[in-house]
Amino acid sequence: MYGVTIAFQDYLPFLGFSDSPWVGLKHFEALFSSPDFPRVLGNTLILAALHVVFVFPAPIIVALLLNELRLSVLKRAIQSSIYIPHFLSWTIVASLTYLLFAMDIGPATQLLNTITGERLDVLSDPDWFRPLIIMQTLWKATGWGTIIYLAALASVDPNLYEAARIDGANRWQQMWHITLPAIRSTVVVMAILTAGNLLDTGFEQIYLMTNALNRSVAEVFDTYVYFMGITQGAYSYSTAVGLFKAVVGIILIFGANWLARRFKQNGLF
Repeated sequence: MYGVTIAFQDYLPFLGFSDSPWVGLKHFEALFSSPDFPRVLGNTLILAALHVVFVFPAPIIVALLLNELRLSVLKRAIQSSIYIPHFLSWTIVASLTYLLFAMDIGPATQLLNTITGERLDVLSDPDWFRPLIIMQTLWKATGWGTIIYLAALASVDPNLYEAARIDGANRWQQMWHITLPAIRSTVVVMAILTAGNLLDTGFEQIYLMTNALNRSVAEVFDTYVYFMGITQGAYSYSTAVGLFKAVVGIILIFGANWLARRFKQNGLF
């Protein structure tokens, strides 16, 4: 944590932490006045919003669907198949994406060309960047995320379902009045954690899918820190960007936790 002090210094490696000159909020002022800031912030927030809308509820929906399966063999087979992508690195996921959507020869691109009647360059088109990122994340993370919700569902007393069936409740009513309330506290905790990571869109995935043609929509805080700090040597400036992200994350965690407690739900603390 002591290393974040360089955000308030003009850090020079040969001078070290103690001897580098202090400049106060200079780098934060440079960040907020930079022409890159609105673009990077906008890209990050758009991807974060897409994650909240599509990625966050996906494990919940899959867990609810799996919970309704009564054939255990089919249930285990589906669980195993959707867990596997979690263990693949983002490098492999990006490589598969490039193979599928390669211009002219990619099978997915050929299918899209046939459907649309146009010659698409999916990997370089800025309009396709965000859908690709969301599809990758859904494929890789959804199966693993269902583990948490399936664990919560495993604690539900089967007698509740039996009593509901006796009272004439159908499958939808059982899910609405028994299953969803059973995982509500888990959903709230995961929502709070998601809020804290709202600005963390993932460096490796974004970096691997970024190219010169889609950089206008692809550059987010994670990649911006890398390019400014590693490739350009602006250590203090990039640390200020990272500290800004961390402070926003802490505020969002406390805000989401307060909101959960406000609605009589168990928060993180």
